[in-house]
Amino acid sequence: MRDALLERNTKETRIKLSIHLDGNGQSNIDTGIGFFDHMLTLFAFHSGYDLDIYAKGDLEVCDHHTIEDCGILLGCAFKEALGDKRGIARYGSMMLPMDETLCNVTLDISGRPYLVYNCETKRESIGMYSVEMTEEFLRAFAFSAGITLHVNVYYGTNDHHKIEAIFKALGRALKQATMVVSDTIPSSKGVIE
Repeated sequence: MRDALLERNTKETRIKLSIHLDGNGQSNIDTGIGFFDHMLTLFAFHSGYDLDIYAKGDLEVCDHHTIEDCGILLGCAFKEALGDKRGIARYGSMMLPMDETLCNVTLDISGRPYLVYNCETKRESIGMYSVEMTEEFLRAFAFSAGITLHVNVYYGTNDHHKIEAIFKALGRALKQATMVVSDTIPSSKGVIE
């Protein structure tokens, strides 16, 4: 079974998360940040991962700690669920349109964390969600999961559409990359750490 159940408790957040990579995209998300919940629900649906996240954070301060810590824990759980990564396709890419927006997410489950992020936005927030936290979430996830992640939004005018396209494309690219296609570790080194 490719799954994990983790908790993260700090003075700023308390988070419980479960992930099942061979699910059907079912999710129960409650972070206290409506737009973020919506994005994580879309991520689960498009990845096909079953995902449950309950987060209680210091939202009276702002949304930063909750969103970043969810990214950290999701990355850790994803890495644990993959195990030694035997048989996975390893690479994934999705070019995804959403109305006037065009987004590409390309990734390598390499063990070498990196984030390239190109997305221009105009709004400061969508509801209680700070638009700048999209990059922070992706960085926290990629570095905790050990993923090389490139996110490029080529054009668009609506920040909601841009961010939604990113989360959907991330789910689709990860679905490709985590498909089991062989019985070997997909590295000439024989290991992905």
